[in-house]
Amino acid sequence: MRIFSRVALACLLAFSLNANAEAAGKNDKRRGTTIQHDYSAFYTVQRVSVQTGCFPEKLEAILAHIAKETGHKPVVTSGHRPHSGKSQHSRCFAADIRVPGVSEKRILAAVASAPGIGGIGRYCNGIIHVDIGPKRHWAYCGRNKHGGSLASLKRKAGDGDS
Repeated sequence: MRIFSRVALACLLAFSLNANAEAAGKNDKRRGTTIQHDYSAFYTVQRVSVQTGCFPEKLEAILAHIAKETGHKPVVTSGHRPHSGKSQHSRCFAADIRVPGVSEKRILAAVASAPGIGGIGRYCNGIIHVDIGPKRHWAYCGRNKHGGSLASLKRKAGDGDS
C-alpha cells in the first residue's frame, strides 16, 4: 500500500507541475504579442516631483522624436498636474519641456515635425508645451495671452541663431 500511495503522490505532483508549466507557457505567448516601447530613456525630468509615469506611449514617442532631431534629451519641467482644470496636463497628455543647448528654433522645428503632435505652445521663459490633444498653436507672454503667432515667434527665435 505504501508503494501505491508514493506512486500516486508522484503522479499527482508531476501532473501539477506540468499544468503550471503549460499555464505559464500560455501567458508568455500572450504577452509576446504586445510590444511596448520604453521611451522614458529619451527624456529626463527637472525635479523628482515632476510626474511622467502616466505619459501615454504617443507622448513619449514625441519626446523621443525631439531627442532624436535635436541630439539632446528634453528636460520635462512639468508633466501630469491632476488639478489643472481642462488642461491636457490634467489628463497626463502634455509635457512642458526645455532642451538645454539647443536653440528655440530647432526645438520648435523638431516639435512641429513630431508624428502625433497636437498642441504646441511657447512661453517667454523658453519653455515649450507639447501635447497629444487637438492641433493648436499658441504663445503666451505675461499678461498678453496671445503674445504673437507661433510663426512670428519662430522667426524671432531664428534671428538670434547663427
